[in-house]
Amino acid sequence: MNKNIIIALDFESGDQTLQFLDRLDPTLCRVKVGKELFTAAGPQLVKDIVNRKFDVFLDLKFHDIPNTVYGAIAEACELGVWMVNIHCFGGEEMMKSARKSIVDSEATKKPLLIGVTLLTSFDDEGAKRVGIGNIKKHVNSLAKLAKESGLDGVVCSPKEVKSLKDSFGKDFIAVTPGIRSSDSKEDQKRTRSPNEALENGSDYLVIGRPI
Repeated sequence: MNKNIIIALDFESGDQTLQFLDRLDPTLCRVKVGKELFTAAGPQLVKDIVNRKFDVFLDLKFHDIPNTVYGAIAEACELGVWMVNIHCFGGEEMMKSARKSIVDSEATKKPLLIGVTLLTSFDDEGAKRVGIGNIKKHVNSLAKLAKESGLDGVVCSPKEVKSLKDSFGKDFIAVTPGIRSSDSKEDQKRTRSPNEALENGSDYLVIGRPI
């Protein structure tokens, strides 16, 4: 493992999570706290993980009116997380409000801000059913808006990374879930192997169930 790897802490309780973290070295990887674990254990667990010197990606995908997202991001800053995300589909005003919240924060450690483009559980057919005609164009359009709104990067599938890097530069962060072996996908649709994702230019690979 290395610092390109973000391990998804997909556990049902704080106790299970901390027992697992006892087996990890925070200098060798980062970790992700998502909706399930955050709902079960709350902000205190995030603080406990940060206190163990882990870089925490708070994966709550905020998507609401700008003022509400501003407040949510402010609270995330107080937790000391390394990275936080929002939904790009919330629009330019919401994304700029999230960025302003980080700028305004007096927290010592200000997180990276990234935007979710399209969940990796969508394939072409699923995207069409919600009005998205072309996944690549949709992801590229939202990534462009995210960059213009001051975000540090986006969450996208490994399949879209190369195109985004070509369009927006190597410094625009690409965080990629959907990391699977060729014969294992489960509910993920737009997947790639770790090597393929890195070759395409992914900066951080989110890996949960395979680990």
